[in-house]
Amino acid sequence: MTSTLSPTSRTTVGRGRNRAVDDRTALHLLLEDALIAHLGVTVGDHPLVLPVAFGVDPDGPDRDGTLYVHGSVAAGWVQAAAGATVCVSVTELDGLVAGRSTFHHSMNYRSAVVIGPGRLVTDPDERDRALALIVDHMIPGRSGTLRPSTRKELAATAVLAVPLHEASMKARAGGPGDEPEDVAAGVWGGHIPVRRVASAPVPDEHAGGAVPGDVLHRVTSLA
Repeated sequence: MTSTLSPTSRTTVGRGRNRAVDDRTALHLLLEDALIAHLGVTVGDHPLVLPVAFGVDPDGPDRDGTLYVHGSVAAGWVQAAAGATVCVSVTELDGLVAGRSTFHHSMNYRSAVVIGPGRLVTDPDERDRALALIVDHMIPGRSGTLRPSTRKELAATAVLAVPLHEASMKARAGGPGDEPEDVAAGVWGGHIPVRRVASAPVPDEHAGGAVPGDVLHRVTSLA
């Protein structure tokens, strides 16, 4: 049975409880839409937050599913994250909210925070699957069209897994929550919807033939 979100005090929403989302299915949908995550980890004596490509396996080996990121085996953040508590955040901007006062300007968004132990993936089959998930998250179906990774490539690539169990999500939609007197003053209020779109694929100088179907489909899905 799918569990609810915010199973611990670290991921229980305090402020803005009216925007909290407790449905784990909503988290999965957000992770399907988002293309970039930010991973926070303490490296030495300072915190570090990095943008990362990611992939998700809702039925992965970790509790409530697994989120995967990858990096160089020589990267300091990868070594710091292995076995440590990390934080992964994902945000999709859906609109800009124009209020009738400074206080009531806002943004429409969907955001999630995942906290958990970073696990360095060492099993070859899991690592291959994780790398395919990361590629297919960017361009669905792409991994099936590519050659297998070489030993040299795999030796240089680390995959980090984070359980999806300990997570929270918030969302906002609609217009501003203005004060009645500000509405009565006649100032315009509302919101500007924002969405991500893709332009036509640009082949490099070595591309031959037509643009493949997986790439074209990705462009269409973002139109």
